[in-house]
Amino acid sequence: MNKVQLAKDIYYVGAVDWNLRDFHGYTTPRGVTYNSYLIVDEKICLIDTVKAPFAGELLERISQIIDPAKIDYVVTNHIEPDHSSSLPMIMARAPQAKVILTEHGRTGILKHYQQNYDFQVVKEGDILDLGKRQLKFIPLPMLHWPDSMASYMPEEQLLFSNDAFGQHICTTKRFDDENDLSDLIYEAEKYYANIIMPFGKIVVKALEKCRSIPLKMIAPSHGVVWRSHIQDIFTKYDQWANGINDPKVVIAYDSMWGSTEQMARRILDGVAASGATGRLYKMSTSERSEVVRDILTCAGLLIGSPTLQNGMMPTMGALLTYLKGLRPANKLGAAFGAYGWGGGAQTALEEMMKSAGIKLEEPGLTLKWVPDKAELDQCFAFGLAFGQRTLASLREK
Repeated sequence: MNKVQLAKDIYYVGAVDWNLRDFHGYTTPRGVTYNSYLIVDEKICLIDTVKAPFAGELLERISQIIDPAKIDYVVTNHIEPDHSSSLPMIMARAPQAKVILTEHGRTGILKHYQQNYDFQVVKEGDILDLGKRQLKFIPLPMLHWPDSMASYMPEEQLLFSNDAFGQHICTTKRFDDENDLSDLIYEAEKYYANIIMPFGKIVVKALEKCRSIPLKMIAPSHGVVWRSHIQDIFTKYDQWANGINDPKVVIAYDSMWGSTEQMARRILDGVAASGATGRLYKMSTSERSEVVRDILTCAGLLIGSPTLQNGMMPTMGALLTYLKGLRPANKLGAAFGAYGWGGGAQTALEEMMKSAGIKLEEPGLTLKWVPDKAELDQCFAFGLAFGQRTLASLREK
């Protein structure tokens, strides 16, 4: 099998899942990687494992380098199954190995696998001596699980960053400078938007920790290893974590008989006339995780739905439920839509937008039946005014 070295005696031994298209509700058209790293020193250390179906591949990669029975330590930076579910197979081959993890990690591994391994619980600043090199542990609770931590090797200035700085992208090239940077940033942004977004304040503190240590390489648990564009990904994480938005308005809607769609398209014209960048997504034909990637950096968010059974379309309820968990920062918002004999969607949309932390511009826009020319002009004016207020909100910051 192809051997990839990050540095002398430090190997990539993970697995590339080219065919996975859904990562617990997050679409992955470019697949997913499960990154695992092997350190060969006076003590042998494995950093994380892979998803269980790829355990055989992991063991085969390790076996090309050393006998898996010689592993002394398995560092479990995160217990989520895409990182840890091969742990029982590794421990069956190396039963003497210590499992290094946080206290929350120990609790989680016991619950997941019902095996009382030889655990070594670590906390901030603890050091694992491997011989010529050391690992220092950096707990990152709630980035994005309570057990999460990163591991830092000062001798190589190498950070095993867990989910931070990850991307869901498959490639035969393991380093950032061997791939298209725009593709990597796009997938890192999508990853952040759908997984890390709710934890912005924690990310800010984590970035401070990362910048306080010398770094030549960042090896995340998903995607490629950063070695040439570390400052580029730091800059992006700064923007995303601090809620710094672009002059952009995202319009997400669904439509039953076309009236709300007519409104959305004319509103988009108004937004464009304001000078803001507009994005239009019909949720019945759009991938939610892609839309959320765009929402991450938008300054304005317009949500539209016709009234269905006194409420909103199910596609819009799904988007707003998702956003309620992600809590996008610093967004100006409003709702719009058409109704027939009775309304209801407008109120429901606005309530859910507020619960997601979106600052509502009052009032929204609701129309009965099919919009006529005057009402379409009203839609244009609504979009124009909203775009102008969005741009003004950015100037005020």
